[in-house]
Amino acid sequence: MFPVRGSLRLPTERALREVVGEVDAHLKVLARALSVRASHREHEIVVLGQDGTVSLALDVLEQLYEVALAGQPLGPADVDQAARLLTRDPGVRLPELLQDSVAVGVGRKRVHPRSRAQRAYLQAIREHPLTFGVGPAGTGKTWLAMAMAVDALLRNDVQRLVLCRPAVEAGEKLGFLPGDLAEKVNPYLRPLFDALNELVGLDKARRLLEKGVVEVAPLAFMRGRTLSGSFIILDEAQNTSPEQMKMFLTRIGPGSRAVVTGDVTQIDLPRGVQSGLVHALGVLEGVHDIATIRFTDVDVVRHPLVSAIIRAYDRAGAGR
Repeated sequence: MFPVRGSLRLPTERALREVVGEVDAHLKVLARALSVRASHREHEIVVLGQDGTVSLALDVLEQLYEVALAGQPLGPADVDQAARLLTRDPGVRLPELLQDSVAVGVGRKRVHPRSRAQRAYLQAIREHPLTFGVGPAGTGKTWLAMAMAVDALLRNDVQRLVLCRPAVEAGEKLGFLPGDLAEKVNPYLRPLFDALNELVGLDKARRLLEKGVVEVAPLAFMRGRTLSGSFIILDEAQNTSPEQMKMFLTRIGPGSRAVVTGDVTQIDLPRGVQSGLVHALGVLEGVHDIATIRFTDVDVVRHPLVSAIIRAYDRAGAGR
């Protein structure tokens, strides 16, 4: 059943532990992803499977080992993503992705891209005043945009961050929400607060919000404003109307940079209302100084199951 055997010797103990995981957990992820068997004894990893999958698995393991040697911790999602990435793009070099990074938070820890699309996304944000990041959940669209925004703020490239979302219910009616206006819109903006807290820490995030250096607001609050010297992120942009999208894009002032993120497969607008993100991608195609980066399931960096779920729904959609 498994006619081909391959092996790889990894001499450095710490990096070896990162690659195989606790109780060989990472090897089990690799085995499921590539339909092989993988085990290790002392410093040798043995892979059993078909010819092409064995060589691919060994390449994944060797590159992950180089990543671990560079001091980057590995988790099951990293192993799963590396397998998917090298299956789709055998020429990619995972250690090279680590050469690009964004410094954020206390101690200026580094955030690294984990796929070619993520690396292209960082480069696009650096080089263009307006970048669209489009793709499924878990691909790092909002996270990396927030990291770039925090980095720009800490380097004094901008004076403030403006983070906004359309206040659209995701497929369910919430009904009346109690409290003042801030309490009513907070559920819609929670993911942006979460990303900011994780990047800079809860205390620093609170201070930045209290000082007005970071503003988190519903998209409707942007009308009539001109945002200069700011890093602006519009999240969940698939749930804007074309009129709202135009309004947002025309808020960009001198010295500002904007990133628009969204997933065109998860539109929660009422039936018959066109997505402003879909409309903008068509209208603005070819416009100078605007970049569009498209992500796929290969770029998912959440739990390995998330990528499998996305692929399953894509197959179901194609079937319909």
